Amino acid sequence: MIKIILGTNRKNSVSKLIALQYQQILKEKGAESEILELEDLPADFIETALYENNGKNEGFNQFHQRVKEGKKFVFIVPEYNGSFPGVLKTFIDGMTYPNSFRNKKAALVGLSSGIGGGGIALSHLTDIFHYLGMHVLALKPKLAKIEQNMSDNLLTNKLYLELLHTQAEMLLEF
Repeated sequence: MIKIILGTNRKNSVSKLIALQYQQILKEKGAESEILELEDLPADFIETALYENNGKNEGFNQFHQRVKEGKKFVFIVPEYNGSFPGVLKTFIDGMTYPNSFRNKKAALVGLSSGIGGGGIALSHLTDIFHYLGMHVLALKPKLAKIEQNMSDNLLTNKLYLELLHTQAEMLLEF
């Protein structure tokens, strides 16, 4: 089962809409997936689940277990302040090093309200995943001006949709 990780804890995010659409694309291709939403992390996980408190927060442990079980991932990554959200980095920091991600495979999708499509965020995240021993798919769609390319909570830009379909196919073969 492919794990789709929503890279923000912002409620009602555009990222969640993209994750749901990506999940539908995978379903159309015959693949099962599960969305992991960082907004469902325990509010206090920074203080109760990291470093010397590793393994002590049951809510975080459940998230951690679901990640450990995954072999392939899709990360939906919004651009925040020229990179990816801090909650995503903190979440990654809470995973067992390096085994949670080592030799696993990831597809990254960037999005932004501006013209970059999250390209710098994807570059930063790719560097981290390479450090952790994760294999990152080369095709990384960058969905720029995301709000202008959606209608009725769905992505409508044909090129963007084609890129997501192509990436999903590549991930399944990866």
